[in-house]
Amino acid sequence: MSRVKTSILALFALGIAACGILATTIVLAWQQLPTLDQLIDYQPKIPLRVYSAEGEPLAEFGEEKRVVLNVNVIPDHLKQAILAAEDERFYEHPGIDVQGIVRAAFVNFVRGGKAQGASTITMQVARNFYLSREKTFNRKFYEILLALKIERELSKDQILELYLNQIYLGQRAYGFAAAAQTYFGKPVQALTLAEAALLAGLPKAPSQLNPIRNPEAAKKRREYVLSRMLEAGFITQEQYAAAAAEPIVLAQDRYRNDPTAINGNGVGQYVAEMARLFALERFGDAAYTAGIQIFTTIRLADQRAAEAAVRHGLLAYDRRHGYRGPEGMLDAKAVAERDWDTLDAQLSSYPDFPEALAAVVLEASDRRLVVWRHGKTVEFTDKALDFVRRSLGAKAPEEQRLRPGAVVRLRPLPNERWELTQLPEAQAALVSLDADTGAVRALVGGYDFGLTKFNHATQGQRQPGSSFKPFIYSAALEKGWGPGSWVEDAPLFFSAELTGSKDWEPKNYDDRYEGWMRLRDAVAKSKNVVAIRVLNDITPAYAQQWITRFGLDPAKHPAYLTMALGAGSANPWEMARAYAVFANGGYLVEPYFIQEIRDAQGNLLLRVQPKVAGQDAPRVLSERNAWMMDSLLRTVVERGTAAAARARLKRSDLAGKTGTTNNQVDTWFAGYQPKIVAVSWLGFSQPRSLGRAETGGRAALPIWIEYMETALQGQPEVKRPMPEGISTVLLDDKTEYHYSEYPPPSPYPPSSEPVEEAPPPNDMTEDPFYDLIQQRRQGTPDAAPRAPVLDRPFLN
Repeated sequence: MSRVKTSILALFALGIAACGILATTIVLAWQQLPTLDQLIDYQPKIPLRVYSAEGEPLAEFGEEKRVVLNVNVIPDHLKQAILAAEDERFYEHPGIDVQGIVRAAFVNFVRGGKAQGASTITMQVARNFYLSREKTFNRKFYEILLALKIERELSKDQILELYLNQIYLGQRAYGFAAAAQTYFGKPVQALTLAEAALLAGLPKAPSQLNPIRNPEAAKKRREYVLSRMLEAGFITQEQYAAAAAEPIVLAQDRYRNDPTAINGNGVGQYVAEMARLFALERFGDAAYTAGIQIFTTIRLADQRAAEAAVRHGLLAYDRRHGYRGPEGMLDAKAVAERDWDTLDAQLSSYPDFPEALAAVVLEASDRRLVVWRHGKTVEFTDKALDFVRRSLGAKAPEEQRLRPGAVVRLRPLPNERWELTQLPEAQAALVSLDADTGAVRALVGGYDFGLTKFNHATQGQRQPGSSFKPFIYSAALEKGWGPGSWVEDAPLFFSAELTGSKDWEPKNYDDRYEGWMRLRDAVAKSKNVVAIRVLNDITPAYAQQWITRFGLDPAKHPAYLTMALGAGSANPWEMARAYAVFANGGYLVEPYFIQEIRDAQGNLLLRVQPKVAGQDAPRVLSERNAWMMDSLLRTVVERGTAAAARARLKRSDLAGKTGTTNNQVDTWFAGYQPKIVAVSWLGFSQPRSLGRAETGGRAALPIWIEYMETALQGQPEVKRPMPEGISTVLLDDKTEYHYSEYPPPSPYPPSSEPVEEAPPPNDMTEDPFYDLIQQRRQGTPDAAPRAPVLDRPFLN
């Protein structure tokens, strides 16, 4: 008996010692626990976000996608789904769930089932913020102590809020708000019960349960979460049945099933990239984690219209030049066996672009083409095959022939119709500004940002062609020229002796000449030799200095006669700034695309205060010069090379100038309504001819017109009053204008010799000034050749 008592006492003493050791260990460990400053002053990594002028999101940049929300705005059914999946007794336990631990131990050690954890939401918060994910007793011990400490210092709602915003849910999404946008393209408040249950199931294994990569596993996990919600009494049997039957429709699937939608890259990506670069330069790498918010000047409706116009212009150009053949080939065996899973996976390697969706040919003959894309079959016959007809049949060239397995592109049309298309090889750009402030309303740098990151709107230095002529004519107004001045439209010849290089015979685009004509008519018809005669009269040096008034860099436009033909270089951004001077009555406004920047808390960091035309922007043209140029440029739209704009838009306050360079390498239209300026360009990234018939009026102008149809909605027509210093004269039964200090133009043309037929136009590289221009661009000093003295136009 004494031996039993001794054993009991020994055990009791051993227990007391063990408890003492455990208590000491807990006390020592508790003292080593980190402070909770990181939780109390929660500073998550929030990505850089870029918004439109209306506050609509355009893009975000950062390693972690995250939207921080207050727990009170999280819908109840999402919170209930999370509690059911992760910690049903969250609001009852002190940070650790003893019942859960016992249940997990029973399953793990007694029943030998699949290993279960017993981590509460509080324990997960402790692990995510302070501990690693290694499965050791020591880590679990500290996790329990941290959970108890967190529960002592934070409320349950604060803990749940941390969990909701911090937990990783796959696809770089941290927190449920970011996951809702990533997977379903909607805010958490708009999630259905089924969608909430799917997201609530992700914390267990974000990679394995990812609905994008493993939809079946995600669906099974969703059913488990719904069943747990039903057991907990959060939902009814009817709600459970409806949610369990709801198909999983992800954001990428909505795009795939709605081909008219903008692709996953989103709207305004060229502008978003410009904003990212600005933020990186100003804030460094912290820009990606500090929650910087950049609000641009981009108007969403304008931007959508601009992007659509650029796409349509490129697709129209591409269609005029024929089908080039299939984009690639998929597994012929998978096509023959109709192995849809294999075809779906292979087709996914050809990303969709707006209005150019990837599909694979199933059947092909010279009379019928059947294609398939992600579960949808489309058949083409008769005229629908015209675009690809040369690629059908056995006689088609092997590299162009359409056969089963060939990858083609589909363009959606209204009423669920489709047409065959292809990704364009050419590129285009458009820049639109508020003429009075310089605020960028829309900017498109190419067909699609996912296809090319190069921003042709701001980075592409191209020859502006005839769209540059208005700056020459603006300078000429100050030298006595006027819209009614006579000028000879006749072939020109400059000998090598005069040019200092080689013979030069500049040509009109169509190689036609009309003899003596009014300057207004020459501008409307874009006569090249007339522009050269005018530039020769005012001198290239004078014109080179004049263009600086428009913000143009004189170094990019050497002082040679070829300047009249736009042989220098500019980009759409620069041309839009320059044309804004004509639009707003003579003021130089600086384009800007960021209106303000705020931090993660909404505090203002930067706000742009633009200089406004008529207020504090510098006047660079006299009011009468701007008015006279506006009059000339309106004629281009009324009855000149841009008459299509007046015909379609049916407005009298439009003005602008087409531009086409030698060999049709670059095509432009720079135009405006007095409140809105827009410049469009179309060409190849690596300069080459677009084709003999491709001009600014045919290739670039339609882009401008389509954009302006949206941009001008609700914009009243503007009629400018004639300023002082301008006199009128009746010429050819029409009222014409001239500077008051100069005599009016003669009603009769000067006598002239008959116009001789000129030889065919030559390449710009045959221009005797070409080598000198290249030397100037490369920094090689050389004196400009002396311009030949031509006859002074008849001004009185």
